[in-house]
Amino acid sequence: MKPLVMLPGMMCDARLFAPQIAALSSSNPVLYAPIGEHDTVQALAAEVLSYAPPRFVLAGLSMGGIVAMEIIRQQPQRVVSVALMDTNHLAERDDVKARRGPQIASVSSGGLGRVMAEEMKPNYLTDGPNREAILNLCMDMALGLGPDVFINQSKALRDRPDQSDTLRGYTGQALILCGKDDALCPVSRHASMHELLTNSRFEVIEQAGHLPTLEQPELTTAALSRWLEAQ
Repeated sequence: MKPLVMLPGMMCDARLFAPQIAALSSSNPVLYAPIGEHDTVQALAAEVLSYAPPRFVLAGLSMGGIVAMEIIRQQPQRVVSVALMDTNHLAERDDVKARRGPQIASVSSGGLGRVMAEEMKPNYLTDGPNREAILNLCMDMALGLGPDVFINQSKALRDRPDQSDTLRGYTGQALILCGKDDALCPVSRHASMHELLTNSRFEVIEQAGHLPTLEQPELTTAALSRWLEAQ
């Protein structure tokens, strides 16, 4: 099987995919790719392409999905198949864009923990027995990555392009997956991506919000396994 490259969401590290890496790596080479060293999605995608295998399958969640779409835009022939999870193919809305400046200013002044706790983490998860533990992990990942990564990623998301034409032109196999209760990237947004892609399947994970890899790890891993086995 082709190597699997996994791209995380904003202010997340490999622990976002820990259950999936553990389950999938026994049958498929898995490469985790951080995306925090540049402040445009174009540069982040180019960096991943610079060290990714010549041909690979690609999975990205949230911001990772946004970078995955840019990878496809730049070099579609290298991406055998793609899984886009809890993500957004559209350019950033003006109201969201307007919040980026104050967040960047706050983080630049030492407020990363506050911004994550008050403005970002509350939007991530649906209610569930592991909610508090997952939120604590999200905070630990964010503080470990630090303010420079937050600022780079915020600028990259703010200035990202619309990728509708990228999806419309991609002919490889695709999986569109999201948590049913995702408040950041709703099910309807994923239905639109599914319609744009000519060769895609669409799976909705019950009792999950924006991070189904952690909220419902077994269901998410099973969906990814089906996608990989169908190639």
